[in-house]
Amino acid sequence: MDISVNKVLDAKGLACPMPIVKTKKVITNLEPGQVMEVQATDKGSTADLKAWADSSGHQYLGTIEDGDVLKHFLRKASEEEAKEETKHEEVVNLDDLRKKIEGNEKISILDVREPAEFAFGHIPGAVNIPLGELEQRFEQLNQDDELHIICRTGNRSDLAAQQLTEKGFTNVKNVVPGMTKWEGPLNKN
Repeated sequence: MDISVNKVLDAKGLACPMPIVKTKKVITNLEPGQVMEVQATDKGSTADLKAWADSSGHQYLGTIEDGDVLKHFLRKASEEEAKEETKHEEVVNLDDLRKKIEGNEKISILDVREPAEFAFGHIPGAVNIPLGELEQRFEQLNQDDELHIICRTGNRSDLAAQQLTEKGFTNVKNVVPGMTKWEGPLNKN
């Protein structure tokens, strides 16, 4: 497949949220309709870039695997196509989440990181549905639960919170800053 691109971004070796952070900076310098290639090794970057493109109005064209490198292709939106990037309004910090867990409050925790990230440490009782699978698996969640969504830094969980809100979930909270700063109980498996 021969794809003509206007800009190549090397995000290899970077973990979430850095591929998106760098993509946001580079795409601002492109003209509407131009295409960029984002080269990444983070397996979660596919779902992250798809969700970000959808929330910002840019077009996610697809991904090609080249060995360990994922080559993501994005088209910059025109002014008419672009959306103002949104953030999920309901946010909970890690201290508040920990208090709810310690107080045995009835909450559900959804961890939207990749399975390997989850296996190396997650909050006890958390359900793991990676962001890229959420669209197909959201029905596994109870819409009536108080749902706390967590990822590594708060970016994927923000996108997941927006997706679930669009699906009719009404009690969704994005946990920030995410597992990188979590100091509570941890399960590994």
